Amino acid sequence: MNEEIKALNERIKEESSFVEALTAEMGKVIVGQKYMVDRLLVGLLSNGHILLEGVPGLAKTLAVKTLSAAIRTKFQRIQFTPDLLPADLIGTMVYNQKTGDFIPKKGPIFANLILADEINRAPAKVQSALLEAMQERQVTIGEDTYPLDDPFLVLATQNPIEQEGTYPLPEAQVDRFMLKLKIGYPNKKEEREIIERMTKGEDPQADPVIGPEEIIRAREVVSSIYVDEKIKNYIIDLVFATRNPESYGLDELKGLIEYGSSPRASIYLTTASRAHAFLRRRGYVTPEDVKSIGMDVLRHRIIVTYEAEAEEITAEDIIQKIFNKIEVP
Repeated sequence: MNEEIKALNERIKEESSFVEALTAEMGKVIVGQKYMVDRLLVGLLSNGHILLEGVPGLAKTLAVKTLSAAIRTKFQRIQFTPDLLPADLIGTMVYNQKTGDFIPKKGPIFANLILADEINRAPAKVQSALLEAMQERQVTIGEDTYPLDDPFLVLATQNPIEQEGTYPLPEAQVDRFMLKLKIGYPNKKEEREIIERMTKGEDPQADPVIGPEEIIRAREVVSSIYVDEKIKNYIIDLVFATRNPESYGLDELKGLIEYGSSPRASIYLTTASRAHAFLRRRGYVTPEDVKSIGMDVLRHRIIVTYEAEAEEITAEDIIQKIFNKIEVP
């Protein structure tokens, strides 16, 4: 096993060479926000959609646009609005007068990287159209189904403070996002750098440094990263503790969790932990990988009760208590 991991470590060194170049290109435009950049790369490497939540002006949209600029792939920004229709997203059938037939006109969803800006502004019909694309990686127009290109990644943003004209995302759709990121403010030093960089009259630009082939190759390596049986059991214990906290000695959480995490949480926690290890040039997953990525995977997969809301206990508070209680292997 040690020999296999050594060989895997060598392969990771080769295949992860683009990570530094990609991070450097993003660093030309994005000041700070290392956490957000790191998690965007985790999503890219583990083929998982990402939901970014934060107040306006924190470079959420800019980060996604910069990532797409640094990759030679097709990028589409879709501004979600209350009057958006499913056909505006996936396309529709158009009548061809010459042939007398209906032909498909593909929508902006047919791209590699999709920026779904302010996703919670779109109505339920649009959300359901996006659901098929995110889960099945295919789109149905009329009677025909069309596969989406690989890689296909939805990077969505939402504003947590402005609720007028917004629609809550269905739980089924929120569960499709591998990670939900909470984006915070920059520190003083970073904000000073933002002022210096963004007030020169010329916006910095990122150049493409990798293509889809490198991403797909890297994903194959990520999927082969070793996960020990103890780590798998640790992940299962974390997820099961969200469903039956009393079984793990977490009696203080009784009556606070309406619904725990689905099996998708176990899958994504394993996959994202592998990508986290890859970014740190390791061929095996450690408990630290699981703990580092765990909050981003689980925070949107727990529904708290009214009692928890009344006591101002959030899903994040519950997850932190679970991490503190479950024994690390």
